[in-house]
Amino acid sequence: MHFKRPALSKVRGGKYGFPNTGAVMGFLHHYENTLPDRAPNDMVATLGEFVGTFLWLLFAFAICQIANIVPPGDTEPAIPTTLRVFYIGLGFSVSLTITCWLFYRVSGGMFNPAVRYNPDAICFFKLTRAQVTLTLYLVGAVPGLRSIYMIIAQIVAGIAAAGMASLLFPGPLRVDLKLGGGTSISQGLFIEMFTTILLVFTVIMLAAVKHKATFLAPLGIGLALFVDHLTAVYFTGAGMNPARAFGPAVINHSFPGYHWIYWVGPLIGSLVAAGFYHMLEFFDWKTANPGQDFDDLEAQALDAHRHTPRSKVPPRECNNQIEREHKEEPQDPRLSGSDTQTEV
Repeated sequence: MHFKRPALSKVRGGKYGFPNTGAVMGFLHHYENTLPDRAPNDMVATLGEFVGTFLWLLFAFAICQIANIVPPGDTEPAIPTTLRVFYIGLGFSVSLTITCWLFYRVSGGMFNPAVRYNPDAICFFKLTRAQVTLTLYLVGAVPGLRSIYMIIAQIVAGIAAAGMASLLFPGPLRVDLKLGGGTSISQGLFIEMFTTILLVFTVIMLAAVKHKATFLAPLGIGLALFVDHLTAVYFTGAGMNPARAFGPAVINHSFPGYHWIYWVGPLIGSLVAAGFYHMLEFFDWKTANPGQDFDDLEAQALDAHRHTPRSKVPPRECNNQIEREHKEEPQDPRLSGSDTQTEV
């Protein structure tokens, strides 16, 4: 099937030779509207979210299982607490970085119901995942229907990953989330909320808002998850993702009375992150510190007066000097238009 491609002539001719941004956006939206039914695309994105979430959590659960191994005859894991926290955090963050990079161009690599995006909500800002999915939807990075498909895929993938980890590795599955270190339910709720805010806002600013380093977004997101795990693993298990919390709970048939904090905390955190971004958009945050993403050539082209070398002579004095030189220039009689004849 052939699709009519819009003319690119209007895309060219932007300021200083750069593409016309408005024309580019119009071209992309026009091209998107010429695509066939979105159902196949939604299906591919949903499949990508399922496989990506499954792989991420499978390897993360495997690493977490190793960290929590209890030797025969002992009652506590063999790895000291501090080292275990670092090991678990590194496992979850590196696994997420790899899988997110793999599936970023397929589905967005969200793997989290709290992060989802809708392309029609806010211009070109698209976000929406179960929690990350929800946030991206709220800021306009993912279509609503696709968000629902993805959230379901993420939750099912979390259950499948926990079940596979339980089958592959000996001993009971030790990856479920529990409060520890004397943490109260209210403390656990706010820990989950604040760690989710950092994770989701990182997704928004690095992945949803397009810039020159967008291709490095998976690395920044992985680092944010690593910091969150170092902060929360000891106290809450570091959920920040309903799919990650629900899967092991289903496999172990273990739903503590405070399990709801692993849903409500990330949900509130996602709403706060999305609300903060909307506030920045309201105040047009991109004009507060412009040019941060420019290279030298772009900076000179888009702001020539500020970035090109200028004479140290004051502009008014420089203009006066040019006028004087112009007046003192000898005039050619042949160009003056006069009929004066020279004396013999």
